[in-house]
Amino acid sequence: MRDARLQVVLVGYGLAGEVFHAPLVAGTASMEVAGVVTADAGRQARVAARFPQARLMSSPDEIWADPSQFDLVVICSPNRTHIPLALNAVEAGLALVVDKPAAATVADAIRLKDAAVARGVLVAVFQNRRWDGDFLTLCDLLEKKALGVVHRFESRFERWRPEVSHRAWRESPDPADAGGVLYDLGSHLIDQALVLFGPVTSVYAELRNVRPSARVDDDAFIALAHSNGTVSHLWASLVAASAGPRMRVLGRAASFVKFGLDVQESLLRQGIDTGSADWGSEPEKRWGYISVGTDPQPVANVSGRYQRFYELVAEALLRGGPMPVEIDDAIATLRVIEAAQTSAQHHTVVTT
Repeated sequence: MRDARLQVVLVGYGLAGEVFHAPLVAGTASMEVAGVVTADAGRQARVAARFPQARLMSSPDEIWADPSQFDLVVICSPNRTHIPLALNAVEAGLALVVDKPAAATVADAIRLKDAAVARGVLVAVFQNRRWDGDFLTLCDLLEKKALGVVHRFESRFERWRPEVSHRAWRESPDPADAGGVLYDLGSHLIDQALVLFGPVTSVYAELRNVRPSARVDDDAFIALAHSNGTVSHLWASLVAASAGPRMRVLGRAASFVKFGLDVQESLLRQGIDTGSADWGSEPEKRWGYISVGTDPQPVANVSGRYQRFYELVAEALLRGGPMPVEIDDAIATLRVIEAAQTSAQHHTVVTT
């Protein structure tokens, strides 16, 4: 008899699959890691040790040969494979989660959407950073109107990766690979800005290859003019030896400033169970603060909860709720990415 839990198969067991998707799926009560596709012997061994119940497959063709054994496909393989695999999943009638940015182009993302609608298949895009603690804290402040009308949103994902790994697909200049920091970290920043402040009317961007041997952008700045009047200034970098504030949000009544990245990625890399009582919480010394003039007051950080993404996916599949991040959201982010590429290439503001 088949397990009552949703049977989930992961395609890919690199960083995204092993560190993010697998533990988050396993930590969702109504889901089970039932299969993993990876041809790498070392990764297969790690899957067998961690998820002995999971079926090991060397090719996704083994899924499509008998899709009835699974309820959900999670595509966490390299970017260039996302659309072909997603279209295969749709053709097989399987609901799917595809890692951000979902596609390399708007046209490909629309192709996936059209196919999914035609087949009645649910698609979610993995934008886990919507459940960062700092983002949830800011959402709470905005809901309470604690900052007044926000006129500028500054947001950064900055890392220190001075060495280039030319074997990594994220460093590939082939457009099909959707490499570079704009697609990688930038897609998170753009998605968050769109969720917070809505659609944009113009995009300005600067994209650079700072590391001498880099073949893709490793340092990016994007300015978005939102139709509600807010301006978002977004930075993504792999060459930041010291990081600026994770967020600085300027409102007419007050500002909010937060330093330091959300702790959940670090916890996942350490293999800490997502069910731990203090998951996603941060000590007071890491809290952000709200200020009026020179009087900063600490703001308790809302605990991050990446688990919520898959909880919402399960609710959508079992009870008909909405997917947590729709394919239309990915299309909106990709439109901004494409506008940013055009802006950087021509040194101009692009109207959207």
